[in-house]
Amino acid sequence: MISRRLIRIKVFKVLFGRVNSVADSFLAAEKELLMSCDKTLELYYFFLSLPVMIKQVAEQKIEAGLNKFQPTEEESHPNYKFVDNRLISLLDDDADLKGFCAVRGLSWAENIPFVKKLFRDISEKDYYQEYMNSGISSFKEDVKLVCRIFEEELEDSEDLDYILEDMSLYWTDDLAFVLNIIVKKLYSLREEEKISHPNVFLKDDDRDYAIRLLNVSMMKYGDYREIISQYVHNWETERLASTDVCLIIMGIAEAVYFPNIPLKVTINEYVELSKYYSTPNSRVFVNGILDKILTAMVENGTIQKSGRGLVGSSE
Repeated sequence: MISRRLIRIKVFKVLFGRVNSVADSFLAAEKELLMSCDKTLELYYFFLSLPVMIKQVAEQKIEAGLNKFQPTEEESHPNYKFVDNRLISLLDDDADLKGFCAVRGLSWAENIPFVKKLFRDISEKDYYQEYMNSGISSFKEDVKLVCRIFEEELEDSEDLDYILEDMSLYWTDDLAFVLNIIVKKLYSLREEEKISHPNVFLKDDDRDYAIRLLNVSMMKYGDYREIISQYVHNWETERLASTDVCLIIMGIAEAVYFPNIPLKVTINEYVELSKYYSTPNSRVFVNGILDKILTAMVENGTIQKSGRGLVGSSE
């Protein structure tokens, strides 16, 4: 499930936290990293259960309208299309989804005000009105509606940000990634097909990659920091942004200890991370220093890669 870029982000956060707290326990750091990765899977299940809770809110609204003393015409003859959505029914019947959420204590029940507001907002959108008033009734249309909710209503919600922060600090950078995974999975689903849920890692190699990248970055931190100082003229390494130093050290560790990852990929990935986790000028700095260091290491034999595309700078 987790991409290599997200793994790098999680390793970076653990490494940065460990370095700044002067905590050097490899086992504790590894445990924190794996917990962070596992939390991404929790977020996936948590959000996949959201449409079922929205459906429950819609059902309660219909029931309240029917029980009014003088209901409106719309309340007397409610449109059941949303609550009868086939995909949501499939999610509601998913034993694996329910079981995981029950074991992990994942529930939207404590955030009903948010879910009610979300349903009100959705109900006012043109795509929802078109769905409800469409003469078409198909599984494909049901899937499209649910995916539109995931695509358009959640990523930029401040209320949702507060909820996620309260539930887990590990979810800060995972929302967009998880929503994308869910949307792709749902769009590929066929009617009455059992939903197959992902594991934390796409493959065992990714788990090994995450642990080794963290361990090497911690173990070689001092040595690689010294190397960085040799390439920063007239500038003390203590004055460099800590985030830049961590990213460059991870880049060196990846280049040296993962011979199957092309140098260009390594450089580009850490430059990309610097855009989001460091200073405005970090992109140029990380790119320049990392490129120089890795080029020198290739020349002196510290980095040994073979195969087309494995050796080469960011140029």
